[in-house]
Amino acid sequence: MEDRALADPGRQRDLLEEAEAPAPGPGQVLIRTEAIGVNYVDVQLRRATDPGSLYYRQLPATLTGDVVGTVEAVGPGADPSLAGGRVAVLLEDAYADYVLAGTDWLVPVPSGLSPEAASMLPTVGAVALGTLRSGRLAQGETVLITAAAGGVGHLAVQLARRQGAGLVVATAGSAGKLEFLAGLGADVVIDHSQPDWADQARAAVPDGLDVVLDAVGGAMLNASIGLIRPLGRVVVYDAASGDFASIPARSLFGLKTVTGFGLLLWRATAPERARADLADLARLFKAGGLRACTHSLPLADVVEAHRLLENRTLPGRLILVP
Repeated sequence: MEDRALADPGRQRDLLEEAEAPAPGPGQVLIRTEAIGVNYVDVQLRRATDPGSLYYRQLPATLTGDVVGTVEAVGPGADPSLAGGRVAVLLEDAYADYVLAGTDWLVPVPSGLSPEAASMLPTVGAVALGTLRSGRLAQGETVLITAAAGGVGHLAVQLARRQGAGLVVATAGSAGKLEFLAGLGADVVIDHSQPDWADQARAAVPDGLDVVLDAVGGAMLNASIGLIRPLGRVVVYDAASGDFASIPARSLFGLKTVTGFGLLLWRATAPERARADLADLARLFKAGGLRACTHSLPLADVVEAHRLLENRTLPGRLILVP
């Protein structure tokens, strides 16, 4: 996507293309799209111009998303019983009325589950649950979730509460988002745009935090390490600031651990556990144990969706609807 389209809303519909629905190849299915969950990582991918950047992609490139829809056709070698079923899947080329997907990581969508909730399953829900597992959050422990009003963060707040966290501390960058997080069950909400945010967290948990889930990186990550107690754990799953700062070794001498979580590597390394996580998430959403907080726009308004992502104005997750 071209950045200049963001500056000219009138151009966004000119970027649309009409094409025939593709035919599924070996091991693929054709999905008629109901909803597409938009990922903030695509803002980072679109912005990256340095070939050395983690987010750099050779152009032309496509945009990722979590597609929810119905399997319209099944290709050779794919399970014929998939036809007609509702599924959700993370795709690298997601912004279309009809998309092709491999079958390895299709998530069955329970009947009656809204497309908005189903869009949470493949990525943001899996990352929220995976980071908490990596942090080994135990009953009664304290947890800090940075950038908690986003797609992953707002689910992590709810999951941490369900897993018995003693205190959930959540950060965000506006009064509206802080109110949103308090409504989701966060015990302490802090504006991380304030220079004393770490002091506020320390005052709320003077004995130190047990677990931090960080999506910001840079200075916020280093400050978060300073907030955890001995044997505390920090799990990094993104660097929305764009700053992959080095971590001074001396900051870990207090028996502190910093680890990272990557969804694709998690799937490759522990596929059975990853699939079980997806099934657990689907059951939670179906039973009403998790709230999917979303805002919807027409698929044709994808440029506006990216503008809203860049401005970080909305809590929860953006959904595109064909």
